[in-house]
Amino acid sequence: MVRQAVPFSPPDITQLEVDEVVDALKSGWITTGARTKCFEKRIAEYIGNKYAVVLNSQTAAAEMTLRILGIGPGDEVIVPAYTYTASASVVAHTGAKIVMLDVSDESFEMDYNKIAGAITEKTKAIIPVDLGGRLCDYKRIYQEIESKKELFQPNNPLQEVYGRVIVIADSAHGFGAVQDGKKSGQLADFTTFSFHAVKNLTTGEGGAVTWRKREEIDEEWLYHQYMLYSLHGQSKDAFTKNQFGNWEYDIIYPAFKCNMTDIQAAIGLKQLERYDKLLDRRREIIEQYDRAFLPFGIRRLVHYDHHNSSSGHLYLARIPGITEGERNKLIAQMAEKKIACNVHYKPLPMMTAYQKMGLCIEDYPNSYRQYKNEISLPLHTCLNNEDVEYVIGTFIEAVKEIAGK
Repeated sequence: MVRQAVPFSPPDITQLEVDEVVDALKSGWITTGARTKCFEKRIAEYIGNKYAVVLNSQTAAAEMTLRILGIGPGDEVIVPAYTYTASASVVAHTGAKIVMLDVSDESFEMDYNKIAGAITEKTKAIIPVDLGGRLCDYKRIYQEIESKKELFQPNNPLQEVYGRVIVIADSAHGFGAVQDGKKSGQLADFTTFSFHAVKNLTTGEGGAVTWRKREEIDEEWLYHQYMLYSLHGQSKDAFTKNQFGNWEYDIIYPAFKCNMTDIQAAIGLKQLERYDKLLDRRREIIEQYDRAFLPFGIRRLVHYDHHNSSSGHLYLARIPGITEGERNKLIAQMAEKKIACNVHYKPLPMMTAYQKMGLCIEDYPNSYRQYKNEISLPLHTCLNNEDVEYVIGTFIEAVKEIAGK
């Protein structure tokens, strides 16, 4: 029998999503409209917040948040070195300075001991990354930024409300993750999610942002700011403007174009209906991997403990003692067996764009150590148990061969 290939992370699309998209196409309204607004409402309800905004990507959600907060040239934003470029590029887009922190030893999370020392009078925000779907230690993050509260110099009334460095979680991987009974979206001041094709819940391309309620901030006003920033600064969206006799509108300021469409929202609505079961299946696969790999000394991101229940987005495995080259050889051997693997992530100081900013990987030794022997195994809800066992067996054999040298 010819063995079927095991892809890394295909979208889990059923007839439910297909039918909803067809209904959207037949409805006569395919851009931002009723389905998009319904999707926003359902996301907010799922998290437990009053509002959520859906946009065309997590990147847009993060950048719009920075801009609404008035963060720009002359400001500084703290980001981890061990992440995808989107966590940092949005800071560069605003003209603010990227302040990059190493991860702590044997961890994928930024070194919390270094946060307070990185805060200056120019620091306006910090962007923790919920890598692989496990939430960062937000209690610790708030402790660190509160310890330097006296340095915070707000530039506008919205920043004055916070009176400290603002926490903007990059939870691109973390939708549905829980920490001490609170879902991602309830912990940071602002939280952004990704619904890209490889994410647990997908809309093809897409993202969302939500925020913790503060009595001093009118949430309806804040929601309206995202509408303006994401639709050219236009005072009416296309759906409202298209109503009979309601054509006239104003441009409040020259803004951006990053709205979600009803076609995308149609996929997301049905994905959300199935989401708890998708999370359950991811946990089953992770537990199968853990049982098989831990006896061989393979390290991995811990997804579940007394405080955390991850979204289970990525299975990040590390093989102690191997080099970067040996890790790459292992990935090639898996590919020969028709199993697609990946690496999450090559630290940003290893990338040309960030090297041009003066960053050097030698200044981030923990990030390099995490990267050099990391391999991400297939983890998605299209895997059946036979697929999982095939990945396990193949990976163990490859690790034995590499480790035996």
